[in-house]
Amino acid sequence: MSSSVSRRRLLQLAGATVAASATGSLIGASSAQAAVAPARTDIGALAHPFELGQVRLTASRWLDNQNRTQSYLRFIDVDRLLYNFRANHKLSTNGAAATGGWDAPDFPFRTHVQGHFLTAWAQLYAVTGDTTCRDKATYMVAELAKCQANNSAAGFSAGYLSGYPESDFTALEQRTLSNGNVPYYTIHKTLAGLLDVWRHIGSTQARDVLLALAGWVDSRTGRLTGQQMQAMLQTEFGGMNTVLTDLYQQTGDARWLTVAQRFDHAAVFDPLAANQDQLNGIHANTQVPKWIGAAREYKATGTTRYRDIATNAWNITVNAHTYAIGGNSQAEHFRAPNAIAGYLNKDTCESCNTINMLTLTRELFALYPDRAALFDYYERAWLNQMIGQQNPADAHGHVTYFTSLNPGGRRGVGPAWGGGTWSTDYGTFWCCQGTGLEMHTRLMDSIYFRNDTTLTVNMFVPSVLTWTERGITVTQTTTFPVSDTTTLQVTGSVSGTWAMRIRIPSWTTGATVSVNGVAQNITTTPGSYATLNRSWTSGDTVTVRLPMRIGIRPANDNANVAAITYGPVVLAGNYGDTSLSSLPSLTTSSVKRTSSSSLAFTATSSGSTVNLGPFYDAHGFNYTVYWNTTGNSVRLVNAGSGLLLGIQNMSTDNGGRALQWTDNGTADHNWEMITDGNAVRFRNANSGKVLGVLNMDTADGAIVLQWDDNGTADHKWTLLDQGDGTYKVRNVNSGKLLAIAGSSTAVGAFAVQDADDGTADNRWRIVPN
Repeated sequence: MSSSVSRRRLLQLAGATVAASATGSLIGASSAQAAVAPARTDIGALAHPFELGQVRLTASRWLDNQNRTQSYLRFIDVDRLLYNFRANHKLSTNGAAATGGWDAPDFPFRTHVQGHFLTAWAQLYAVTGDTTCRDKATYMVAELAKCQANNSAAGFSAGYLSGYPESDFTALEQRTLSNGNVPYYTIHKTLAGLLDVWRHIGSTQARDVLLALAGWVDSRTGRLTGQQMQAMLQTEFGGMNTVLTDLYQQTGDARWLTVAQRFDHAAVFDPLAANQDQLNGIHANTQVPKWIGAAREYKATGTTRYRDIATNAWNITVNAHTYAIGGNSQAEHFRAPNAIAGYLNKDTCESCNTINMLTLTRELFALYPDRAALFDYYERAWLNQMIGQQNPADAHGHVTYFTSLNPGGRRGVGPAWGGGTWSTDYGTFWCCQGTGLEMHTRLMDSIYFRNDTTLTVNMFVPSVLTWTERGITVTQTTTFPVSDTTTLQVTGSVSGTWAMRIRIPSWTTGATVSVNGVAQNITTTPGSYATLNRSWTSGDTVTVRLPMRIGIRPANDNANVAAITYGPVVLAGNYGDTSLSSLPSLTTSSVKRTSSSSLAFTATSSGSTVNLGPFYDAHGFNYTVYWNTTGNSVRLVNAGSGLLLGIQNMSTDNGGRALQWTDNGTADHNWEMITDGNAVRFRNANSGKVLGVLNMDTADGAIVLQWDDNGTADHKWTLLDQGDGTYKVRNVNSGKLLAIAGSSTAVGAFAVQDADDGTADNRWRIVPN
């Protein structure tokens, strides 16, 4: 959220109270389907998600998160949530108490969270068939309809629906709004919630209220000039372009596309269309919903500019603005490109941003289903930040606003306005509490994708897929990421030939796929999809093994500040109640796994032993995610070949050529990363020489070698985080990437610099020595 009044001040003004929790009973799952199909299909979509009711989670940490959220959704008093709507529309509040926090009666953008509740109730009904959630959603919709019907008496225009007066929109249009409100942000949430109740529950009343409110938006914005509209868009408006485009796709009525495109924010879209990173200093989550809208507008119109905006935004954000856990932003704002180590604060990684980046990733995957890096990133953010966002000790699954990355950070401890505290039943209602409700009721929505003849497995999560259209059930059983193996049993009417595509993450090497115990001769290149194309028999069982190793994820701006990973899992150091004033120094080579049944590790930090474990389990103690790793050596593993970068014949001379070789333990495979401004120099542990380019050549194919550290620009390299556990290593002098000649996978193939052609040989994993 962004406004002229800071969130911190708004929360101080509104206050925050903690209400007692109550548990709600759970009901069994069903296979509820989408009640209302869209009128229009998406243009350019090559892969499609399954309906929520077609995929259900089975016993796991992920299902526990869903169940806690379900308990809260069943508990919440709808009449309390309706208080501000009823009061604003001059109806009785029915004796209900007002809510607090961001939904207090004096809070500027009150009634934003109700749309999130509508979405979460509708999603949970679709996923589980929970009729209590269905009934709460339809009750709220009926009461909102009464509010809307009383607009004449309340002095509002037809269709208006909100918890604050319509005059706030007049002030917004005139650029005189000074109370901190972001009016279209809240309207977006209400529209989206109503749309989801219509789509997932089939409520025609939700449709009618939705269309009336959308009509009000059309009337309100249609009378503005283009210049007036663009000026108004300087105030946060959520995903108005998204929901109105979705309304066009749902109804087929082009009116809503016209209204959606009024919310195309030129100041944000134009630089991104030109692939320019102008994010520094702007409010992060104000932007991400716009990018989702651009993706949706491409799918509605086929206009490639929209696709380019969404794609460029994703690439820029993931590669240059994202922390190890998959989140972005500090104090809700983007910082300079690659500014990571300089911003390890209590207020990093706003949850809304990450949830919206996951949504953007899903949208792009439908367009680029062969781009495994999309779901390598999705896995990183989903697993490391979002699962741990929820308090596992809270029966109502309350969540954090930020995910602190300062040394000695602790979930549930932070500024009262949301810097790390847990949300509450009735006293907080931050934006991140609302998006958290949605997130933890659709944790299964991206495990599987499909087209007519192909099933894609993107995530390794205990789950059951019912592919209704083909009469097939796929049961995935795994303890991933504690184990490196998952099984997928196919049952039902499986006759005929069709393909199963399985993501082979960039962080693994030596992946194997077998069917009924027989190893399959298929390509399992890291950062790609392995394809099983076969005639299936009911009961066929696919076993996928994805070996994991300890890795290092350096900060983009300081190679000596890094996070430690195990496969896709970011590890956190457990410091109990000990305060940390600076980053601990870690001996990266000391990190060892100590259990085969859990992700328990130990390491040496500042001369003492420290326990490490998954960051998503870092609850109830002070932690660190980033470490000072100065002086440690690493190995560079080529993503294409899985071989290590070393020096020919272990030469110690100037001009010794860099090549790839097997991991035979020799010292020439070890490199010390020396931070040099925003770049890094790689010093060979065997020779003491640094990695450079012959004669400072700038041509493709120029020889990469070792040389005395004489300060030339060709000895400097920048690390470009690809979001999938790999880095592009770019030469500062030439702008070319460290690669392997001819993309060879052979032992002894020489390293060269080459253009960024997207091949796997120009990506590298960084692992401890």
